[in-house]
Amino acid sequence: MKPFGKAGLIGGAGVATVVGALAGVSVAHRPAPTRRGRRDRHAREDFGLMDADRGSLVTADDGVPLAVREVGPADAPLTVVFVHGYCLRMDSWHFQRRQLERRWGSEVRMVFYDQRGHGRSGTPSPESCTIGQLGRDLDAVVRAVAPDGPVVLVGHSMGGMSILAMARQMPEQFGTRVVGVGLVATAAEGLNKAGLSRNLRNPVIDAFRLAVRTAPGMVQFGRGAARAIISPILRAASYGTDVSPSLTRFSEGMLNETSVTTIVNFLKSLELHDESEALPVIADLPALVLCGDADMVIPFAQSEAMAAALPRSELVRVVSAGHLVQLEFPIRVTDAIDRLVNRAVADGEYADRVGFGG
Repeated sequence: MKPFGKAGLIGGAGVATVVGALAGVSVAHRPAPTRRGRRDRHAREDFGLMDADRGSLVTADDGVPLAVREVGPADAPLTVVFVHGYCLRMDSWHFQRRQLERRWGSEVRMVFYDQRGHGRSGTPSPESCTIGQLGRDLDAVVRAVAPDGPVVLVGHSMGGMSILAMARQMPEQFGTRVVGVGLVATAAEGLNKAGLSRNLRNPVIDAFRLAVRTAPGMVQFGRGAARAIISPILRAASYGTDVSPSLTRFSEGMLNETSVTTIVNFLKSLELHDESEALPVIADLPALVLCGDADMVIPFAQSEAMAAALPRSELVRVVSAGHLVQLEFPIRVTDAIDRLVNRAVADGEYADRVGFGG
């Protein structure tokens, strides 16, 4: 076996620092544990529903393969693209996929994909783990699977940031191809302003970043120690209420399956990104801004500020919801997306081609 060398020693020391400082990480607002004897309302839920949807791969501009799933006719008059958040995958839209298929039928094609480094998509280089690149990935998906016709984009958390990044970089697509935007539990500016980054700005996380950058293989091997730092922060932020054990296992499974290097490589961009220039680009479009008022990651005040910059937006406050609002209160989110799509359809010259526009 080869010696670790200097990089390996630094990486190992970083992991050791993380483990040794574990007690210094504080996580607030952890939801109460599920009460004994309470019925698990999602015990029979088929959370693998998307596995049966037709799939394909889209190649990003730097060669990273992006896993895509589609529901609905390829020639549907409208396409809605869903973009998931940090440490999740396309399955995080599970309830919306199931509920909206029943409502929209053949009138809408729904497209879901895994962001780079997440789910079934390819492993990116560290330098490509930026919000700007995610915007270009979204553009690649739209061009590949919906080259014609109107499109509505809906993003959660980092997915909403991806939409804003696309708008900043490809403004000509908005108001022409893109006719509506849904921004769920997201922000136009980096998380260093408020929310999650208050839990991330500490020497423990800095040591973990150093370990990942100097010896990613070592850190991946020590993923239990790494997750002991990052996972409790994200887990505590997931829900504001007492959710079913099956739902908790489902969301934690997505987190646990996300590569440690992906988790850390996106942290800097999440903290520092600024897509506020995108807001004027989408200001004339029907928009949805939705957030839970118990969201530790994206304080509701940030959603209020973003909605104020979007005169045609509907602002939805979901009482007691945490960051995974689309899983915690699925009907509220599904209803809001349905209203957004109806507004976008009614707003366009193609309204007569879509059967449910108002």
